[in-house]
Amino acid sequence: MTTRIDARFAQCKAENRPALVTFVMAGDPDLATGQAILDALPQAGADVIELGMPFSDPMADGVAIQLAGQRALAAGQTLTGVLAMVEAFRRKDETTPIVLMGYYNPIYIYGVDRFLADAKRAGVDGLIVVDLPPEEDAELCLPALAADINFIRLTTPTTDDARLPAVLANTSGFVYYVSMTGVTGAAIKSRGAVGEAVERIKTHTDLPVAVGFGIKTAEDAADIGKYSDGIVVGSVLVDAVGRSLENGKATDRTIAAVRDIVADLAGGVRRARA
Repeated sequence: MTTRIDARFAQCKAENRPALVTFVMAGDPDLATGQAILDALPQAGADVIELGMPFSDPMADGVAIQLAGQRALAAGQTLTGVLAMVEAFRRKDETTPIVLMGYYNPIYIYGVDRFLADAKRAGVDGLIVVDLPPEEDAELCLPALAADINFIRLTTPTTDDARLPAVLANTSGFVYYVSMTGVTGAAIKSRGAVGEAVERIKTHTDLPVAVGFGIKTAEDAADIGKYSDGIVVGSVLVDAVGRSLENGKATDRTIAAVRDIVADLAGGVRRARA
């Protein structure tokens, strides 16, 4: 079965460009504005959407995404609410893939079987759960695959050739290469090293490889897009939300701030192999 993720990466490959994968936090800065931001992403140029599931202890995230999660939780966002956002999005858009990204604890509390059934019904295409290693695949990865939901795995500069086969064994959809050690929001130190890492990963898998962490501008997207099948952008988008607020509330600049950055990045990925 060809999934939405498969189809979108194939489309981008046919257009000789990397996919633009955008991350936003579900319900940031409030539920209505968060929905409006999500709905605006495809028209702005996003090919795949990662939708953050807010969590109180986001250990892999930098300050910008931590603050976004805090704003969403303060606005009343829940995992049920995240799925409702996807369901509302699907009423308008049947083709753009949505990947839920976050941590296992909220899913565990929700109940794995119930969560997967509800996520599939809502229109979720994939999951990235950053604190579940391959040794825990029976917890969520294998049930997700059985429910026809892609399970996307992270690889890092410290994932060597001995470890890669285990990491990639049950990965589907695409591989997310984290371009540096540390948390989200830092800067890429060596773009040449990123290209070498992507080539090394591709010797182990036929899946598309998308690169994230440290991509902030259209120039970054164009440069990293030369080496990868996709580029992932998150911190700069959630930071734009935060900077647009007044007294913690959304303004008439909030949605436009995200939309404009995504449109600029979309131009970057289209220049990547020109």
